[in-house]
Amino acid sequence: MTRTTNKARTRRGAKQNVTPRLVQWRFVTVLLLVVTVFVVLAARAAFIQVIEPDALIEQGDSRTLRTRNMPTYRGLITDRNGAELAVSVPVRAIYADPKVIHDNQAFNKARRWRALADVLGQDVDSLREKVSNPKRRFVYLQRQVSPAMANYVDKLDIPGIYLRRESRRYYPTGEVAAQLIGFTDVDDKGIEGLERMYNDWLTGTPGSRKIRRDAKGRQVEILETTTGEEADNLTLSIDQRIQALAYKEIKEAMLYYKASSASAIVVDVHSGDVLAMVNAPSFNPNDRDDVSAHRMRNRVITDSFEPGSSIKPLAVLTALEFGDVNVGDVIDTNPGWMRLGGSLVKDFRNYGELTLEEIIQHSSNMGTSKLALSVPKPFLLDTYYNMGLMSDTGSNMPGESSGIFHERSRWSEFELATLSFGYGISVTTAQLARMYATIANGGTKRPLNIIKEPKPKTWQGGEERVISKANARAVMHMMESVTQKGGTAVKAAIPGYRVAGKTGTSRKAVAGGYGEEYVNIFAGIAPVSDPQLVTVVLINEPGGDLYHAGDTAAPVFSSIMGGALQLMNIAPDDRQVTSTRFLKGGQGGS
Repeated sequence: MTRTTNKARTRRGAKQNVTPRLVQWRFVTVLLLVVTVFVVLAARAAFIQVIEPDALIEQGDSRTLRTRNMPTYRGLITDRNGAELAVSVPVRAIYADPKVIHDNQAFNKARRWRALADVLGQDVDSLREKVSNPKRRFVYLQRQVSPAMANYVDKLDIPGIYLRRESRRYYPTGEVAAQLIGFTDVDDKGIEGLERMYNDWLTGTPGSRKIRRDAKGRQVEILETTTGEEADNLTLSIDQRIQALAYKEIKEAMLYYKASSASAIVVDVHSGDVLAMVNAPSFNPNDRDDVSAHRMRNRVITDSFEPGSSIKPLAVLTALEFGDVNVGDVIDTNPGWMRLGGSLVKDFRNYGELTLEEIIQHSSNMGTSKLALSVPKPFLLDTYYNMGLMSDTGSNMPGESSGIFHERSRWSEFELATLSFGYGISVTTAQLARMYATIANGGTKRPLNIIKEPKPKTWQGGEERVISKANARAVMHMMESVTQKGGTAVKAAIPGYRVAGKTGTSRKAVAGGYGEEYVNIFAGIAPVSDPQLVTVVLINEPGGDLYHAGDTAAPVFSSIMGGALQLMNIAPDDRQVTSTRFLKGGQGGS
């Protein structure tokens, strides 16, 4: 019993031996969490670096990589002697990064914002409204600002307000050649005139530089550099000296004769180069805020008009070319009028019998009508076509008109008669100049050139003989009588030079007939002994007491042509005028 009791005590009092577990549950849990985290990180790293790394690379590059364009300037436009007509000057643009502005709480700098608004000429509230959206990253505040304004804005040091380089087109000659040269928009793209026509030629390709920058925006590495292409320059046939002279005379004539507009063109006979092409009223291409559209029109090539008597030499030339008359023949214009199909053709007075020269000198409607009716209709119309009156001049200028001519299957005698003295057909000032240049050049028609470099493509094979040299010379000498005593344009005479030409005074067409407004024209050639230049002057709708071309266009022609001859160093050929008189006589009467 005692042994039994002892055994029982031993069981109750002895400490039980328990075998310890290898891993506790807490350790298992922590281990599982750690392993899971590492698995997730490994999977994420594999996903980022192996499966789809491009997205994060792109995000990183967007923060550190920048491509900066290296500035390129538009090509120069110069005249034939190298005088600059259009240049590009460096300016700055002011822009904003709204996100940077909001992140840096730049609006708290109220005084600086007021100073910025003042220098830009804008309202503070409207300026802040432009940058109110923090999601935007680029907003122009003002473009093509002066260097002084750009420096002032830079010193304001407003976070998110930056400057960038750009260029602005500047025209040194201002309104003198505005319609011819044209102009560019704020992005330096040509939108008018030669700037538009040769926009690709004048525009270069900017170079670029790809860089990497650090968190503070500093450049740390140049990754790639691309070389741009420089813009090409444009050289015109224009002589700026003659252009300035012609514009001065045209502008003064428009004001003096109270005309609605005036135009002039000067052409080199032998090359077809346009030495001057001017229009008034004009505009300042450097400040176009209040410029109306009609001032921008290059009227020399865009506006067509009935040439009136300025085309009469062509009727004489047609009759000579057909062989129906000879240079010394006499035409009977008695009694100074005639009826054709119920319509009346008449002269200012009865001139009686007239030579071909006297028909041109006295501007006889009867004489030219009889000459036009003496040749077959197809031959007459072909001569007008061959002289380039129904086609463009070959200058390829933007907006050029081919004139107005209504071809008919049947022509009445009256219609053919009126065609001979410049009605029923409309031409441009440039077309008329080309016709006179063809006569001056001995019957060889050439396209008009406005560009010297790059060399223009030859127009339809270049020059073309359209009339005989002998007849062209004969008619030119007949036109010399117009500027001499007894002619209709003695005010077109130039001391020291022999001048040939013809006036044209035509009524402007209106609905249902002709109105009371006139177009005054004088087209002339000089010097007659060795023709070098052709000048055409047009005065549109003179409003004063003088409305005949001999009183308006002729004296303007004398001033322009006389000045151009001297500027081109063309020797005088009128032996009847002494050298002393030539030096003191000026450039013609008024």
